[in-house]
Amino acid sequence: MMKMRLMFVTLISLALALPAFGKTSKNTYPAPCSELWGAVKDVLGNAENYNVEESNDALMTAAYKVKHNVHVTVTGAVLQRTNHVALVSKGAECEMQVKSNYSGFEHDDSGDFRKRVEESFAKLKGAKPAEPAKPEAPAK
Repeated sequence: MMKMRLMFVTLISLALALPAFGKTSKNTYPAPCSELWGAVKDVLGNAENYNVEESNDALMTAAYKVKHNVHVTVTGAVLQRTNHVALVSKGAECEMQVKSNYSGFEHDDSGDFRKRVEESFAKLKGAKPAEPAKPEAPAK
């Protein structure tokens, strides 16, 4: 009985301490943050994958939960971790910082989010209207 109680207390302690083990991944993109922010918002707008808790367009930051990612069920309570994304301008480039509290066998919250943003960014860049054709120089 004592071993069971000790194991239960250990599991609860680990579940509550997991956010302390979160890490921030940083990726730099050769584009202005204002363009990359559109892709971030597009990805977070997918209600099947994410629940946005707060978003700030001026600061280009957001806090969100991953819907498919159930981390711990100890006493019947489901704990989902809040992740954060921030875009930081680095001159002509943009650094995306993703703080994620979970990376495991089935899911890599930070990596999955980064891949989705990159896919969305590529689509958005491809969807921009083409530059108008330049008129040909008159023949001499």
